[in-house]
Amino acid sequence: MADRFDLIVIGGGPGGYVAAIRAAQLGMRVALIEREHLGGICLNWGCIPTKALLRTAEVNHLLHSLDAFGLVADNPRFDAGKVVERSRKVAAQLAAGVKHLLRKNKVAVFEGHGALAGPETVSVRNDGTVTELKAAHIVLATGARARTLPGIEPDGAVIWSYKEAMVPSAMPRSVLVIGSGAIGIEFASFYADMGAAVTVVEVMPRILPVEDEEISAFARKAFEKRGITILTAAKVQGVQREGDGARVIVEDEAGQVREIAVERVISAVGIVGNVEGIGLEGTRVKVEKSHVVTDGYGRTAEPGIYAIGDLAGPPWLAHKASHEGIVCVEAIAGLNDVHPLDVTKIPGCTYCRPQVASVGLTEAAAKAKGHQVRVGRFPFIGNGKAIALGEPEGLVKTVFDARTGELLGAHMIGAEVTELIQGYAIARAGELTEAELAHTIFPHPTLSEMMHESVLAAYGRAIHY
Repeated sequence: MADRFDLIVIGGGPGGYVAAIRAAQLGMRVALIEREHLGGICLNWGCIPTKALLRTAEVNHLLHSLDAFGLVADNPRFDAGKVVERSRKVAAQLAAGVKHLLRKNKVAVFEGHGALAGPETVSVRNDGTVTELKAAHIVLATGARARTLPGIEPDGAVIWSYKEAMVPSAMPRSVLVIGSGAIGIEFASFYADMGAAVTVVEVMPRILPVEDEEISAFARKAFEKRGITILTAAKVQGVQREGDGARVIVEDEAGQVREIAVERVISAVGIVGNVEGIGLEGTRVKVEKSHVVTDGYGRTAEPGIYAIGDLAGPPWLAHKASHEGIVCVEAIAGLNDVHPLDVTKIPGCTYCRPQVASVGLTEAAAKAKGHQVRVGRFPFIGNGKAIALGEPEGLVKTVFDARTGELLGAHMIGAEVTELIQGYAIARAGELTEAELAHTIFPHPTLSEMMHESVLAAYGRAIHY
C-alpha cells in the first residue's frame, strides 16, 4: 500500500526543499524526493561553490594588487587542487545543513527518481525498487540543466559545461566562454583573475543582455580593462579539437570569420527545464520552451499539480525558486495573505568583478511600458567608503515614475552591489516612493550612501556629485 502524505515534492533544490520545510511548518505531512543531491544544482554545482571560487579569485586579485595598499608579498601563487577542494567543502557543508533542516522539520526524504504515476500518485525508482507515494498536492521542482549547442556539446575534457569549469585539475592558460549571461560572465571573471587569457563570445549585441543597457556598457569597459576580450553580435560556428586544446571558429559582428586557439572552451548558453521522465504525459500540464506553464501561485493546468523554480521558467534564480515554493504551499494551505509571484520584485545578482545587481524595470523597459521616468545616477568615485576600499569604479542607477515617484527599477555595478541591492528590493516590495527613500538616513561612511545619492540625483538633489 502506498504511503499517504498531504504534499509530495519532487526535487530537493532551493525551491523543493524550502517548499517542503514551509509545508511542514504549516502542519502538512510532507515527502521530498531527490535523485541526486539535496540542495540541488544551486548548492552543489551552482550558486554556492561558484561563489567560493570567485572569493578565491578576488583574494588572488588582491594579492597581486598589494602595492596599492602599501603591502608587500613575494611571489603570491595558488594551488589549483586546494582551490577546488575548498569550493567542494563549502558545498558539502551546506548540503549537510539542508539534510539536517529537513530532518528537524520531520520531512520524509526519499532517494530516487520521482515521477507522476496516476491521480495523486508518485513513483520513486531507486536501484530497481519502486516505492509508491500518494498525496492530494504534488509539487514539481525538478530544476533545469545546461543547454547545449549542436556540435559543441561538452566533452568534459576540452569543452566544458559549468560542472567541469568548477573543478579544473589545473588552471588553463586560455579560456573561451560562449555566452555572457550571469554564468558565463562569472566564469570569465574567475579565470581572468586566476591568470587565464579570457575571450567571451556573445550572440546578442551586448553582454549581460538582461541588465540595463548603461550597466551592460559599463561592465564591458570594466572587463576589457582587465584584459578580457569581448566579442558581441558574434557566433561560434564550430569548435575543432587540437591536442589538449581547441580552435574555435567565430563569426564576428562584421561578418568576418576568425579562429581563436584556446586550451578550454566553456559553454554557458542558457538552460532547459527537466520536463522529461517526470510523468507529464497524460496530464493537462502545459510545457512551453521546455518549461512548465504556471500561474502566480505555481498552479499548472492539472488540478493538484504544481511547478516551481527553474522548471517553471525564468528568472532562473535560487531565491526566486525558494520564494515561489513558499507562495505555492502557503496558497495550498489557504493562508489569507499570500500574494502571487511578481518577477519585477526579484533581485538579480552576478558575482563577477565588478559585481552587477538589479531589481525591477530597466530604463528602456520602463519607457516601453509608457512610464515617464526620472533617472538618478551616482558613481562610486564620489563615495568615500568606495575610495577607501580601493574600489572607485562603479555606478548606482535608479529609475522612478515621474508622476507617482514609484521606484520602478534599480541597477548597480561595483563592489558589493549584490549585498546592496536588497535595500532597493525592500523598497520595491513596500511600494516606496522617492519621498520615503530620500528621507531615509543612510549610515556614513558606507557604500549604501550611494543608494541614497542616486535617489536624490533623480530629483536634482544629489549632494556629493
